[in-house]
Amino acid sequence: MKLSLGFSPCPNDTFIFDALVHQKVDTEGLEFDVILADVEELNQKAVQGVLDITKLSYHAYAHLTNQYVLLDAGSALGRNCGPLLIAKRPLSAEEIKKGPIAIPGKLTTANFLLSLAYPEAQNKQEFLFSDIEKAVQQEEVIAGLIIHENRFTYQDKGLVKIQDLGEFWEGSTGHPIPLGGIVAHRRLAPDIQHKINRVMARSVAYAQQHPLATRDYVSAHAQEMDEDVMYAHIGLYVNDYTRDLGTEGRAAIAALFQKAEAINIVPAIKEEIFLK
Repeated sequence: MKLSLGFSPCPNDTFIFDALVHQKVDTEGLEFDVILADVEELNQKAVQGVLDITKLSYHAYAHLTNQYVLLDAGSALGRNCGPLLIAKRPLSAEEIKKGPIAIPGKLTTANFLLSLAYPEAQNKQEFLFSDIEKAVQQEEVIAGLIIHENRFTYQDKGLVKIQDLGEFWEGSTGHPIPLGGIVAHRRLAPDIQHKINRVMARSVAYAQQHPLATRDYVSAHAQEMDEDVMYAHIGLYVNDYTRDLGTEGRAAIAALFQKAEAINIVPAIKEEIFLK
Protein backbone atom coordinates (compact mmCIF):
# COMPACT_ATOMS: atom_id res chain seq x y z
CA MET A 1 0.00 0.00 0.00
CA LYS A 2 1.45 3.36 -1.09
CA LEU A 3 0.52 6.51 0.81
CA SER A 4 1.27 10.17 0.16
CA LEU A 5 3.42 11.63 2.93
CA GLY A 6 4.27 15.28 3.50
CA PHE A 7 6.95 16.68 5.80
CA SER A 8 9.38 19.58 5.79
CA PRO A 9 13.06 19.53 4.77
CA CYS A 10 13.98 20.83 8.24
CA PRO A 11 16.50 18.65 10.11
CA ASN A 12 14.10 17.46 12.81
CA ASP A 13 11.69 16.11 10.17
CA THR A 14 14.24 14.49 7.86
CA PHE A 15 15.89 13.01 10.97
CA ILE A 16 12.76 11.24 12.20
CA PHE A 17 11.48 10.20 8.75
CA ASP A 18 14.75 8.86 7.33
CA ALA A 19 14.30 5.26 8.53
CA LEU A 20 10.68 5.14 7.41
CA VAL A 21 11.35 6.58 3.95
CA HIS A 22 14.41 4.41 3.32
CA GLN A 23 12.93 1.19 4.72
CA LYS A 24 15.49 0.93 7.55
CA VAL A 25 12.69 -0.26 9.81
CA ASP A 26 9.75 -2.59 9.29
CA THR A 27 7.08 -0.54 7.49
CA GLU A 28 4.56 -3.40 7.63
CA GLY A 29 4.08 -3.33 3.87
CA LEU A 30 3.55 0.43 3.62
CA GLU A 31 5.35 2.51 1.01
CA PHE A 32 5.45 6.29 0.84
CA ASP A 33 5.27 8.91 -1.88
CA VAL A 34 7.18 11.78 -0.20
CA ILE A 35 6.36 15.46 -0.65
CA LEU A 36 8.87 17.84 0.95
CA ALA A 37 7.54 21.34 1.60
CA ASP A 38 7.63 24.26 4.05
CA VAL A 39 5.27 23.75 6.99
CA GLU A 40 2.82 26.45 5.87
CA GLU A 41 2.63 24.84 2.42
CA LEU A 42 1.93 21.53 4.16
CA ASN A 43 -0.75 23.25 6.23
CA GLN A 44 -2.43 24.41 3.03
CA LYS A 45 -2.18 20.95 1.46
CA ALA A 46 -3.83 19.57 4.57
CA VAL A 47 -6.65 22.11 4.18
CA GLN A 48 -7.15 20.67 0.69
CA GLY A 49 -7.06 17.12 2.10
CA VAL A 50 -4.67 15.93 -0.59
CA LEU A 51 -2.17 14.09 1.62
CA ASP A 52 -2.73 10.76 3.35
CA ILE A 53 -0.19 11.58 6.06
CA THR A 54 1.37 14.94 6.81
CA LYS A 55 3.28 17.08 9.25
CA LEU A 56 1.31 20.21 10.07
CA SER A 57 1.15 22.97 12.65
CA TYR A 58 -1.09 22.32 15.64
CA HIS A 59 -2.83 25.61 14.89
CA ALA A 60 -3.69 24.32 11.42
CA TYR A 61 -4.77 20.96 12.82
CA ALA A 62 -7.34 22.63 15.07
CA HIS A 63 -9.15 23.65 11.85
CA LEU A 64 -8.87 20.17 10.31
CA THR A 65 -9.85 17.69 13.02
CA ASN A 66 -12.79 16.53 10.90
CA GLN A 67 -10.36 15.42 8.16
CA TYR A 68 -7.35 14.09 10.07
CA VAL A 69 -6.54 12.12 13.22
CA LEU A 70 -3.39 12.88 15.24
CA LEU A 71 -0.69 10.25 15.61
CA ASP A 72 1.00 9.71 18.97
CA ALA A 73 4.38 9.51 17.21
CA GLY A 74 6.24 12.22 15.33
CA SER A 75 5.29 15.45 17.10
CA ALA A 76 7.51 18.47 17.67
CA LEU A 77 6.56 19.34 21.22
CA GLY A 78 8.72 20.33 24.14
CA ARG A 79 10.12 22.99 26.43
CA ASN A 80 12.43 25.90 25.62
CA CYS A 81 11.78 25.42 21.91
CA GLY A 82 9.06 27.95 21.08
CA PRO A 83 9.10 30.66 18.41
CA LEU A 84 10.86 33.95 19.07
CA LEU A 85 9.71 37.48 18.30
CA ILE A 86 12.81 39.39 17.16
CA ALA A 87 13.67 42.89 15.92
CA LYS A 88 16.63 45.15 15.14
CA ARG A 89 16.23 46.91 18.50
CA PRO A 90 14.05 46.74 21.62
CA LEU A 91 10.44 47.70 20.85
CA SER A 92 7.67 49.27 22.90
CA ALA A 93 4.28 47.58 23.25
CA GLU A 94 2.82 50.31 21.02
CA GLU A 95 5.35 49.61 18.26
CA ILE A 96 4.57 45.89 18.38
CA LYS A 97 0.87 46.68 18.21
CA LYS A 98 1.35 48.86 15.09
CA GLY A 99 3.67 46.41 13.30
CA PRO A 100 4.06 45.18 10.67
CA ILE A 101 5.29 41.82 11.96
CA ALA A 102 6.59 39.07 9.67
CA ILE A 103 5.04 35.68 10.42
CA PRO A 104 5.86 32.24 8.96
CA GLY A 105 2.22 31.56 8.02
CA LYS A 106 -1.28 32.33 9.20
CA LEU A 107 -1.96 28.76 10.32
CA THR A 108 1.33 28.19 12.13
CA THR A 109 1.35 27.56 15.86
CA ALA A 110 3.84 30.43 16.04
CA ASN A 111 1.17 32.84 14.80
CA PHE A 112 -1.33 31.46 17.30
CA LEU A 113 1.12 32.10 20.14
CA LEU A 114 1.76 35.62 18.85
CA SER A 115 -2.01 36.24 18.89
CA LEU A 116 -2.14 34.93 22.46
CA ALA A 117 0.76 37.08 23.70
CA TYR A 118 -0.04 40.20 21.66
CA PRO A 119 -3.76 40.09 20.76
CA GLU A 120 -3.73 43.70 19.50
CA ALA A 121 -0.87 43.06 17.05
CA GLN A 122 -2.94 42.47 13.92
CA ASN A 123 -0.68 44.02 11.27
CA LYS A 124 1.08 40.88 10.03
CA GLN A 125 2.74 39.89 6.78
CA GLU A 126 3.38 36.28 5.73
CA PHE A 127 6.91 35.25 4.72
CA LEU A 128 8.70 31.98 4.13
CA PHE A 129 10.19 31.24 7.58
CA SER A 130 13.76 31.38 6.25
CA ASP A 131 13.24 34.90 4.84
CA ILE A 132 12.04 36.52 8.07
CA GLU A 133 15.44 37.51 9.47
CA LYS A 134 16.29 39.27 6.21
CA ALA A 135 12.94 41.08 6.19
CA VAL A 136 13.68 42.42 9.69
CA GLN A 137 17.24 43.39 8.78
CA GLN A 138 16.07 45.29 5.71
CA GLU A 139 13.27 46.96 7.70
CA GLU A 140 10.48 45.58 5.53
CA VAL A 141 8.86 44.86 8.90
CA ILE A 142 9.45 46.14 12.41
CA ALA A 143 9.66 42.66 13.94
CA GLY A 144 9.67 39.03 12.89
CA LEU A 145 8.46 35.73 14.29
CA ILE A 146 11.17 33.12 13.80
CA ILE A 147 11.00 29.33 14.05
CA HIS A 148 13.23 26.33 13.33
CA GLU A 149 16.99 26.87 12.97
CA ASN A 150 16.68 30.67 12.95
CA ARG A 151 16.59 30.45 16.76
CA PHE A 152 20.33 29.76 16.51
CA THR A 153 21.29 32.43 13.97
CA TYR A 154 19.41 35.68 14.67
CA GLN A 155 21.95 37.05 17.17
CA ASP A 156 24.78 36.59 14.66
CA LYS A 157 22.84 38.91 12.35
CA GLY A 158 22.63 41.70 14.90
CA LEU A 159 18.99 41.06 15.85
CA VAL A 160 17.55 41.03 19.36
CA LYS A 161 14.89 38.94 21.11
CA ILE A 162 11.70 40.74 22.07
CA GLN A 163 9.81 37.74 23.44
CA ASP A 164 10.28 33.98 23.65
CA LEU A 165 6.73 32.80 22.98
CA GLY A 166 7.54 29.31 24.17
CA GLU A 167 8.50 30.73 27.56
CA PHE A 168 5.31 32.81 27.50
CA TRP A 169 3.24 29.66 26.90
CA GLU A 170 5.05 27.53 29.47
CA GLY A 171 4.93 30.28 32.08
CA SER A 172 1.20 30.86 31.66
CA THR A 173 0.09 27.21 31.34
CA GLY A 174 2.81 24.98 32.79
CA HIS A 175 2.57 22.78 29.67
CA PRO A 176 5.22 22.03 27.06
CA ILE A 177 4.52 23.82 23.79
CA PRO A 178 2.94 21.79 20.96
CA LEU A 179 4.38 23.08 17.67
CA GLY A 180 3.67 20.50 14.97
CA GLY A 181 2.26 17.00 14.73
CA ILE A 182 1.84 14.12 12.30
CA VAL A 183 -1.69 13.34 11.17
CA ALA A 184 -3.33 10.63 9.10
CA HIS A 185 -6.40 11.20 6.95
CA ARG A 186 -9.65 9.84 8.35
CA ARG A 187 -10.43 8.26 4.98
CA LEU A 188 -7.83 5.63 5.91
CA ALA A 189 -9.14 2.63 7.82
CA PRO A 190 -8.39 2.64 11.59
CA ASP A 191 -6.06 -0.37 11.26
CA ILE A 192 -4.02 1.56 8.66
CA GLN A 193 -3.90 4.63 10.91
CA HIS A 194 -2.53 2.50 13.74
CA LYS A 195 -0.06 0.82 11.39
CA ILE A 196 1.22 4.25 10.31
CA ASN A 197 1.62 5.24 13.95
CA ARG A 198 3.63 2.09 14.74
CA VAL A 199 5.90 2.64 11.75
CA MET A 200 6.36 6.30 12.66
CA ALA A 201 7.32 5.40 16.24
CA ARG A 202 9.78 2.82 14.90
CA SER A 203 11.35 5.42 12.61
CA VAL A 204 11.75 7.93 15.45
CA ALA A 205 13.29 5.27 17.72
CA TYR A 206 15.73 4.22 15.00
CA ALA A 207 16.87 7.83 14.49
CA GLN A 208 17.36 8.36 18.22
CA GLN A 209 19.33 5.11 18.54
CA HIS A 210 21.38 5.61 15.34
CA PRO A 211 21.69 9.39 14.86
CA LEU A 212 24.67 9.17 12.51
CA ALA A 213 22.73 6.85 10.18
CA THR A 214 20.45 9.76 9.30
CA ARG A 215 23.25 12.26 8.52
CA ASP A 216 23.22 11.94 4.72
CA TYR A 217 19.47 12.44 4.41
CA VAL A 218 19.39 15.31 6.89
CA SER A 219 22.40 17.06 5.33
CA ALA A 220 20.99 16.73 1.82
CA HIS A 221 18.01 18.90 2.76
CA ALA A 222 19.55 21.22 5.37
CA GLN A 223 20.28 24.06 2.90
CA GLU A 224 24.01 24.30 3.63
CA MET A 225 23.28 24.57 7.35
CA ASP A 226 26.26 24.40 9.69
CA GLU A 227 26.40 20.87 11.11
CA ASP A 228 26.48 22.10 14.71
CA VAL A 229 23.31 24.13 14.07
CA MET A 230 21.75 21.14 12.32
CA TYR A 231 22.22 18.85 15.31
CA ALA A 232 21.26 21.57 17.79
CA HIS A 233 18.04 21.92 15.80
CA ILE A 234 17.40 18.18 16.03
CA GLY A 235 18.20 18.14 19.75
CA LEU A 236 15.72 20.95 20.36
CA TYR A 237 12.72 19.45 18.54
CA VAL A 238 13.20 15.66 18.79
CA ASN A 239 12.62 14.23 22.27
CA ASP A 240 10.56 11.68 24.19
CA TYR A 241 7.33 13.38 23.09
CA THR A 242 8.36 12.70 19.49
CA ARG A 243 8.35 8.97 20.05
CA ASP A 244 5.07 9.09 21.97
CA LEU A 245 2.98 12.05 23.14
CA GLY A 246 1.99 10.31 26.35
CA THR A 247 -0.43 11.77 28.87
CA GLU A 248 1.53 15.01 29.30
CA GLY A 249 1.81 15.64 25.56
CA ARG A 250 -1.87 15.00 24.97
CA ALA A 251 -2.78 17.34 27.84
CA ALA A 252 -0.62 20.11 26.35
CA ILE A 253 -2.36 19.80 22.97
CA ALA A 254 -5.80 19.83 24.62
CA ALA A 255 -4.81 22.99 26.53
CA LEU A 256 -3.60 24.68 23.35
CA PHE A 257 -6.91 23.98 21.61
CA GLN A 258 -8.97 25.08 24.60
CA LYS A 259 -7.18 28.43 24.73
CA ALA A 260 -7.51 28.88 20.97
CA GLU A 261 -11.25 28.13 21.14
CA ALA A 262 -11.70 30.53 24.07
CA ILE A 263 -10.43 33.48 22.02
CA ASN A 264 -12.17 32.36 18.83
CA ILE A 265 -8.99 31.62 16.87
CA VAL A 266 -10.18 28.09 16.02
CA PRO A 267 -13.65 26.53 15.79
CA ALA A 268 -15.04 24.29 18.51
CA ILE A 269 -13.54 20.80 18.17
CA LYS A 270 -16.11 18.02 18.22
CA GLU A 271 -14.09 15.04 17.02
CA GLU A 272 -11.83 12.74 19.04
CA ILE A 273 -8.45 14.01 17.86
CA PHE A 274 -6.23 11.22 19.21
CA LEU A 275 -5.89 7.66 17.96
CA LYS A 276 -8.04 5.23 19.94
